[in-house]
Amino acid sequence: MTEAGPNRPEALFPLFAELETLPGVGPKAAQAFKGLGVARPKDLLYLLPHSGVDRALRASVRDVIPPATLTVEVEVGQHVPPRTKGRPYRVHVRDQKLEFQLVFFHARADYLQKLLPTGQRRLVSGKVEFFDGLAQMVHPDHVLRLEEAAEIPAFEPVYPLVAGLTQRVVAKAAAGALTRLPLLSDWIDPGLKAREKWPDWSAALQAVHAPDGAAGLAVTHPARVRLAYDELFAHQLMLSIARSTLRRGKGVVTEGDGVLRAKVLKSLPYAMTGAQVRAVAEIAADMGAPLRMNRLLQGDVGSGKTLVAFQALLIAVEASGQGVMMAPTEILARQHFEGLAPLARAAGVRLELLTGRDRGADRAMKLEDLAMGRIPILVGTHAVFQKDVEFQDLRIAVVDEQHRFGVAQRMELGAKGAAVDVLVMTATPIPRSLALATHGDMDVSVLDEKPAGRKPIRTAMVSSDRLDEVVDHLRKAVAEGRQAYWVCPLVEESEVVDYASAEERFKALRATLGDRVGLVHGQMPPADKDAAMARFVAGETSVLVATTVIEVGVNVPNATIMVIEQAETFGLAQLHQLRGRVGRGEGASTCLLLYQAPLNETGVRRLTTIRDTEDGFRIAEEDLAMRGAGDLIGTAQSGLPRFRVADLERQASLMALAQSDARKLLHDDPGLTGPRGQAARALLWLMDQDRALRLISVG
Repeated sequence: MTEAGPNRPEALFPLFAELETLPGVGPKAAQAFKGLGVARPKDLLYLLPHSGVDRALRASVRDVIPPATLTVEVEVGQHVPPRTKGRPYRVHVRDQKLEFQLVFFHARADYLQKLLPTGQRRLVSGKVEFFDGLAQMVHPDHVLRLEEAAEIPAFEPVYPLVAGLTQRVVAKAAAGALTRLPLLSDWIDPGLKAREKWPDWSAALQAVHAPDGAAGLAVTHPARVRLAYDELFAHQLMLSIARSTLRRGKGVVTEGDGVLRAKVLKSLPYAMTGAQVRAVAEIAADMGAPLRMNRLLQGDVGSGKTLVAFQALLIAVEASGQGVMMAPTEILARQHFEGLAPLARAAGVRLELLTGRDRGADRAMKLEDLAMGRIPILVGTHAVFQKDVEFQDLRIAVVDEQHRFGVAQRMELGAKGAAVDVLVMTATPIPRSLALATHGDMDVSVLDEKPAGRKPIRTAMVSSDRLDEVVDHLRKAVAEGRQAYWVCPLVEESEVVDYASAEERFKALRATLGDRVGLVHGQMPPADKDAAMARFVAGETSVLVATTVIEVGVNVPNATIMVIEQAETFGLAQLHQLRGRVGRGEGASTCLLLYQAPLNETGVRRLTTIRDTEDGFRIAEEDLAMRGAGDLIGTAQSGLPRFRVADLERQASLMALAQSDARKLLHDDPGLTGPRGQAARALLWLMDQDRALRLISVG
């Protein structure tokens, strides 16, 4: 390996040693630390205190209002051992103004006599409380001689803990890790660092582990901001390397003549929106370039992503190549297949579906046709990446990122060496900071317009006291031939939570509206669920009572009413997705948010946001502000990196800054071999992003 290879720099070795090499950390503690995500000394550097205890020296207990923590100098008085087993041991002490007691449980008398000799002066620090009108300090945290006063910090940091660890152990281990800080060159652009007045890396770490008061714990403290920036910069650098590796891969120039695309557009009853036209043009330019495409197509509910994706697939077919669309589950793959089928018919192009269900001769036939190039467009689950699936000339992969096709998977796709253009579609509008965090390696096309003819949806908040009125309104709408969804939070009655259940609501509506009411929920056998859906799509049932299984993918143009019961229990993105199920046809649509009064502050904010806007991106920003990044997409499937210091909600602008800086560094020094590039390599190691270095060394 050359100097520029992905070898760990020697200066970092002490930080990558075993945890047990730190003071006070034995095998048990090392095991417990894993619960905090700490496996090496370097991880301790980024385990930051979340709060602190003011241990400033006071003249007397009188100077604070109990319960409170303080440090005070006392003269030790009489020891009062317990008369009976299980009672506490008390030591009378006196500060400048007041006499109080130190209380110990299960303590040995000889140890306490030594620790607190009568007549001598000591510093004690701990929590003071009143008990039976007397001030007392139970089990002081510190008892020291006066000359040892420096051992008690004026402001003591408090670290996160798990079972098997104490504050003392963590603080000691963190202090041990800080003694190993190597002298590293700075990876931050000097101009940026000077402008923001950020400290050096080692000074920042020292400062966050020894905060000088509550201000030192704030997200906005320059030392914390600097460390957050380091984290975001490392992440963006990794994404930029992945991006340049994917893009650097020689692509195949794919240029279509537009004949098939024109046929599809001609068959549509509406024209494409400006945003759709723009997105198709961006994709066509990428596909026509000799570099690989790596693009994200982001759009709101009903913004027409499917049409744009199909146009991209047709460009490949026009150029005598093949395209594939992948979805994470069989249901979604099937929905995509059904959605694309009419477009494929209009273009006169064969479209096939390949899932895990395909077996035997049927599967063998499809695979043969695929390998011979007789299937131009394939829809399937991620199973289309299996070894036995071969394309004659695959040009583009469209990935529906309903769940998780993260950077790692995109790197794998790139590493396969196939010169495939990649288009990732995401169904939920993502706030910009999160889009940068999860898709910072990609170019982005945004569909921010609704197709013509889509009428706005009237959204109203209705208290559950007015349930009868809502049912009455529904009866009239059904009589006029309209269809409605009624969404409930849970399937069956729960004793614990008073949520309306789908089963109960179905029975109640059936009693009122007759057999034109259908039911669908997640616990039904798939065949029953499909049959209930099919009846609703065909118009045989007028009202579909459902749980959130209908959140994705059903398209019933005649459905114009959406009732969401106990709407306050749903997340913003969920409410937005559910509302997007109506408003797909000619008729004016309504969404009723049924809530149980009184609403708490969060409930009010959530429901008024949905009522007042249909802009998915605004809703997503609000959702982020209310819930935080992890909850927003569900960390298991979000592909969101877990940052230790950075806070995506509050430091969105820092993420954007980190992205432009990372891209600039990579542009100026693609092999990261210059002085700043070498420093950035050390950072990638520190932040566990060293996989990216292997990409550079391969490239």
